[in-house]
Amino acid sequence: KDESKTPESKPQVFFVLGGPGAGKGTQCANLVDEFGLIHLSAGDLLRAERNSGSKDAELINNYIKEGKIVPVEITVGLIKKAMQKNMGIGRSSFVIDGFPRNKDNL
Repeated sequence: KDESKTPESKPQVFFVLGGPGAGKGTQCANLVDEFGLIHLSAGDLLRAERNSGSKDAELINNYIKEGKIVPVEITVGLIKKAMQKNMGIGRSSFVIDGFPRNKDNL
């Protein structure tokens, strides 16, 4: 039995860091193609959530409109939810971009 494929196993997570336009998305695409990692973009997850009509959607919209960073608890919750969803179907290697945004996110 391959333990890396079970939902109970710990995920393997890589973070891609860099400023706007640094090529994070390009490098993540390369990692997905080369190693089969699941790409989770904090920005994509936040945009999807703000369009979902969930309880956090309005809060996320307000932060983004004001140009502020969305509270770390919300972003971490979205990343965790996406990871759990993938781990439930046997995918446990991830590349995350757009998080952490600053030292307060560590």
